[in-house]
Amino acid sequence: MLRRLSHTQPDSFAFTPANLAWAKGQISKYPEGRQASAIIPLLFRAQEQEGWLSKPAIEYVADMLGMAYIRALEVATFYFMFQLQPTGTVAHIQICGTTSCMICGAEDLIAVCKELISAHPHVPSADGRFSWEEVECLGACANAPMAQIGKDYYEDLTAAKLRELIGRFSAGEVPVPGSQIGRYAAEPATGLTSLTEFDSGRTQYNASVQRAVDVGDGVKRIDGTEVPLRMPWQGQPETPEQPAEPGEEPQPGAGIPADETGVTVQEAPAVSMGVPDPVATVEAKQPQSLDAPRGGAADDLKQIWGIGPKLAALCHKLGFFHFDQIAAWTAEEIAWVDAHLEGFKGRVSRDRWVAQARHLIAGGSVAEAEKIGRGEG
Repeated sequence: MLRRLSHTQPDSFAFTPANLAWAKGQISKYPEGRQASAIIPLLFRAQEQEGWLSKPAIEYVADMLGMAYIRALEVATFYFMFQLQPTGTVAHIQICGTTSCMICGAEDLIAVCKELISAHPHVPSADGRFSWEEVECLGACANAPMAQIGKDYYEDLTAAKLRELIGRFSAGEVPVPGSQIGRYAAEPATGLTSLTEFDSGRTQYNASVQRAVDVGDGVKRIDGTEVPLRMPWQGQPETPEQPAEPGEEPQPGAGIPADETGVTVQEAPAVSMGVPDPVATVEAKQPQSLDAPRGGAADDLKQIWGIGPKLAALCHKLGFFHFDQIAAWTAEEIAWVDAHLEGFKGRVSRDRWVAQARHLIAGGSVAEAEKIGRGEG
């Protein structure tokens, strides 16, 4: 398929302050001179913010990464994940048309899209609220036919069910994704015939649907305020890369000072089912510090996963010697410390120091503290 930029383009593009902070956090994961490696997540976040990827957005990202425009255009026009034309303001519907879905009724779903949205793919409906396209295999063959609507999969569809879903989206609802005939995951449509003992203790929905329901950003634009802002230094599920081991040198440019973007960082919230709660921005406030460790002996801060010898020395320089000091930090104080860890900015939030310190004070093991720091506990 020939992929071209839309003839209609906005005058300009800029990340919202929260998305700019997120983008700079992504860039900080790569060593100096390798910032171009962040182009795909940055382009996708630009698309999430606006609903599609415009020429000004591509050039804006290229400028952030120090890339020639043609290189950024090569990426944007190569990958089908990038929408180069305006999409519906409510939802963009991607119908899987590959073999399993095709023989199970995908053509009927496409007919509904042509009737209710537009006769042609990538052309928004008359009211601008919906758009659609046919895509290649989305990997949910066992629950065919299916469609991706926004970020979520809607499976076991019929023409009538898709018609109903579009109506509900149009009315402002966000229907529960996953199988639309009540299947928990991809078990037989008639129900489980074996391993039924594993049916107990499960969540209300299967893992992917449960996360989609908990996060709740399936068809929303992402400006970093109305949905959870998953920042890489917080070690949240959006960024699979593990942070540096304790004592390892940080990558150049790591972390985002609050005064660069107007968005401060705070401790990652508690994680349930791997999904963060909404994160609010906070004003920085300097926590109470000490001139010297109490009793002349500091706690071994290196027991907190993510703190190596250099970070421990930096904490001492700032007047932090004990676990109970760290455990008492508020969100405002976390933001201050994150912004003042020279060369290690953002590490308090990313590695969950406060939660680790509270665990250690309560007599927990260093191994369990590491799991908390990694977001596994």
